[in-house]
Amino acid sequence: METTEYRTQGPRTLGRSGIEVSALGFGCWAIGGEWGTPDGQPLGWGKVDDEESVRAIRRALDLGVTFFDTADAYGTGHSERVLARALGKRRADVVLATKWGNVIDEERRLLTGSDDSPAYARRALTASLRRLDTDYVDLYQLHLSDADPERAAQLRDICEEFVREGFIRAYAWSTDDPERAAVFAEGAHCAAVQHRLNILQDAPELLAVCEELNLASINRSPLAMGLLTGKHTAGRALDAGDIRRKPPEWLPGFTADGTADPDWLARVDALKEILTSGGRTLAQGALAWLWARSPRTVPIPGFRSVAQAEENAGAIAEGPLTAAQLTEVDHVLGR
Repeated sequence: METTEYRTQGPRTLGRSGIEVSALGFGCWAIGGEWGTPDGQPLGWGKVDDEESVRAIRRALDLGVTFFDTADAYGTGHSERVLARALGKRRADVVLATKWGNVIDEERRLLTGSDDSPAYARRALTASLRRLDTDYVDLYQLHLSDADPERAAQLRDICEEFVREGFIRAYAWSTDDPERAAVFAEGAHCAAVQHRLNILQDAPELLAVCEELNLASINRSPLAMGLLTGKHTAGRALDAGDIRRKPPEWLPGFTADGTADPDWLARVDALKEILTSGGRTLAQGALAWLWARSPRTVPIPGFRSVAQAEENAGAIAEGPLTAAQLTEVDHVLGR
């Protein structure tokens, strides 16, 4: 195993926008609490303590995290409200990203559908600005990953209107499809694509699009829905209300009975020696892989506690993996 002196990971830029962010963002899905669909599918991560969420956000700020990613759907508005409360007068110190496209019922905490019309985009933005207690959003993202590309072009154009009107600074699409990402990138103020990327699920085609079109790669699921934290063991069922307890088809790594997939756990175990070298935790090593993977990546791990905030933010001081370690990872995973 190679030994090395790790270097701190410096800030990164959201693509062509020039907006500077901490190399690590914080994803605010989990702090939205419990929500779901009318047929009983949970879409949150279970119950949360709002006071602890606020403390965690403020601790992240103190540790140098300046990028926070949320969505109107997370907790059907609850995540946005908690984030606004935590930031308070420090709004100007951070880069705020949120998303739209899902239709929500805030009272019943339900996702009731989707709406890809330009008119709804404006209504959704107005509602997010109110919940976030701000007059602008730094990065506004389409949350409908499989939206029709022709319709998406219209939404790209309405986002350009929002930029001219001063309501947003830049925009992006949350999608795992390189061709869809390229459609949004035709707009002058498209700054990024948000997509799934972690050490177990590489995305070379999307990273190539980001490189070619000067976009940031905002990485959702950087810890593979928690599997890369080392906290999951075979047969351990998750709590009711947690989306991983009843995983939809698009959520790999967990079985129908709500436990971690043994094959995924085996791959995580095979990577532990590399990722924890130099005193890193497993999660910190997984984040370090993302920074080494591309100079455009900005991982946004979730959190629900001060302890998680401190562990994730602590990865910044450890910096990226080395080129030799990247090669070791590929060898272990057979790619």
